[in-house]
Amino acid sequence: MKVDGRKHWIWTFTTEDETLIAVRRSRGKMVLKEILGRKFRGVIVCDGWKPYSSFTNRIQRCWAHLLREAEYLAERIEEAKPLSQSLHELYRRVNVPPEDRPPPEEAARLVEEAKEEMIRLTRRPYRSEEVSKFAVKIRNGIDHWFTFLTTPGVEPTNNRAERALREHVVQRKIMGTLRNEKGTFIHETIMTLLATWKQRGLDPSETLAATLSLKWQNS
Repeated sequence: MKVDGRKHWIWTFTTEDETLIAVRRSRGKMVLKEILGRKFRGVIVCDGWKPYSSFTNRIQRCWAHLLREAEYLAERIEEAKPLSQSLHELYRRVNVPPEDRPPPEEAARLVEEAKEEMIRLTRRPYRSEEVSKFAVKIRNGIDHWFTFLTTPGVEPTNNRAERALREHVVQRKIMGTLRNEKGTFIHETIMTLLATWKQRGLDPSETLAATLSLKWQNS
């Protein structure tokens, strides 16, 4: 999005019951350091954008992104179809509900088996350059596809952040550009509150009205 005519990036940080929207000029890891702090010890669920891996090695790569890209290739390139099918089957096997996930020792064994299978799939001699590059990308992230199996609370996709971002995109289309940093801060704050209230089962419009009314009474 644009702020005062200059391109900015929308960052979305979500947990189970909170969302933070940040609008920054940078798309690099300095934003991660600013928001999460240099001593962040959590796990980031994300796509393959490089700044994430340069910020931390505690990562869960997004399976939704992976499977969508595999499907896109399979629609256009015949030899990508078996790879796409195998990735979907692998995901169905490992993506069990959190309450059904195996104990730590068994989970670690499952992760190693899944990694080995993924490596076998991606080391096949593909003729298509696109498919070969896709296979290399998968293999380069091999340590980050199955973090969710061994780390409680981690999800295999960043769908939650994607949903929050989609709502922000709708509002951006309605408003257009932001004019200055003050307006950007107000926008970030409102969008953060609305998303968080919704996650907590509150009616965003009613909660915003009540919050503003209370603020007005106390001013």
